[in-house]
Amino acid sequence: MLIFPKYSRIVFVGDSITDAGRDRTAFPGGWGYGNGYVNALHNLLTAVYPDRALCTINSGVSGNDIVEMAERWQRDVIDLNPDYVSVMIGVNDAWRYFDGPLWQARLNTVDEFERIYDDLLDRTRREAPNLKGLIVMRPFMFEPNPADQMRAKIEEFAAASRRVAERHDAIFVDTQAAVDHWLTQLHGCLVSQDRVHPYERGAMIIARSWCQSVGFDWNRTDFDD
Repeated sequence: MLIFPKYSRIVFVGDSITDAGRDRTAFPGGWGYGNGYVNALHNLLTAVYPDRALCTINSGVSGNDIVEMAERWQRDVIDLNPDYVSVMIGVNDAWRYFDGPLWQARLNTVDEFERIYDDLLDRTRREAPNLKGLIVMRPFMFEPNPADQMRAKIEEFAAASRRVAERHDAIFVDTQAAVDHWLTQLHGCLVSQDRVHPYERGAMIIARSWCQSVGFDWNRTDFDD
């Protein structure tokens, strides 16, 4: 059963995978969801649960690591008065380890990442008056080889995100499990050019894993009274 009651406001926050080209001029929850998994989820929730009148808000910002996301948390999460907050962060924190000197001047350790993540979810519990639940989506990569250097680094940050989810009683979305299952059948080049940023079909893999984690009923026919 879908966890979201009628009129729930669901804020999605993260990096470019969440942002996905969203319209920054859009009124939150009104339009401009981008071309990624948030747009797919907005359309799925609207199509299958029209009676719930759910409000989906995209607060992703391209390029963000956890430090940059934390700096805007008040404006882009708390001030939007969410009922639910869905977070996916960590791929840029891992990617910086493989970037050039400009980025490597400031690297976030896994311990720092986990501490900031804990602080953000603690703060959300305290300061978002209508909060009913948290959703943590782990960072992922369209790379089937777990020994790949970048994927191995992402796994470190993903393990931290799982620990954070457990401590804060958040729903944990194992996006990598969904990606790995898909990669047993088709090559990653069909869903992502750089193994990180998904095309729309890749975004649907991520959206489907989120749906499965929140009780989305794909076969629903009856609406609530």
